[in-house]
Amino acid sequence: MSRIEHILGELKERGEKALVTFVTAGDPDLETTAQVIHTLVEAGADLIELGFPFSDPMADGPTIQASSERALEAGTTLDGVLALVHKVREHTNVPLVLMGYYNPIFSYGPEAFARDAATAGVDGLLLVDLPPEEAGELQPFLQAAGIDLITLLAPTTGRERMVRLAEAAEGFLYYVSMTGVTGSQKVDAASIREAVSELQASSRVPVAVGFGVTSPEAARDIAQFADAVVVGSALVKIIEENGGSESLLPEVGRFVSALKEAVSSVSIADDAR
Repeated sequence: MSRIEHILGELKERGEKALVTFVTAGDPDLETTAQVIHTLVEAGADLIELGFPFSDPMADGPTIQASSERALEAGTTLDGVLALVHKVREHTNVPLVLMGYYNPIFSYGPEAFARDAATAGVDGLLLVDLPPEEAGELQPFLQAAGIDLITLLAPTTGRERMVRLAEAAEGFLYYVSMTGVTGSQKVDAASIREAVSELQASSRVPVAVGFGVTSPEAARDIAQFADAVVVGSALVKIIEENGGSESLLPEVGRFVSALKEAVSSVSIADDAR
């Protein structure tokens, strides 16, 4: 059983929803990212998405684009991110999902990447520019290494394709709450509730909702019906505003603790699916 399956299954058994947090590896540097990850874990994050920086992050809004630029300027590479995961793995079993774009993995070599990522302790991979139908040159290596390839679905995904992808999903499904880039607008929970419920009925894995979740209140609203809530841009913004200062880790901890408290206030028994 993978770490992702274990933690999400354990939360479900306890009647709880999951909090997923995103940060960009290397922003402002890899050493600080390691400290941030430990802070996220201590504050209650159930799963961590770790962005590996890319020079053309087309699906990301200004906040995450800027964090990727800062990480690249600091010399962050995919090799460095894997080394970071290996270091963090010495202290935590929280599931770690790498999130980014296919080009760095293609350059690395799909088979070599899957092998090295598994050795480092990566649990999942989410690539925003690689459709599941085109993942054939990568997915077999990931499966052999025990790494889940996480599927992204959006409001524009057709019903037939959504059902097909949900039935074959690994780890969890990431439902993008809106069209556009990350951090571009706030999520409207009511507008996506029905779509998420339909997706859950078809999915063999939990459904996480992200994009536009900027506050504990928004996280609680999404947790009313989703299995997991993903928070990214709002957290990256805190890192941008406090990077390099003593206030960084306390501010990250306070925000994530508030998010966790909000998500934990909703139980599966309250979920009116």
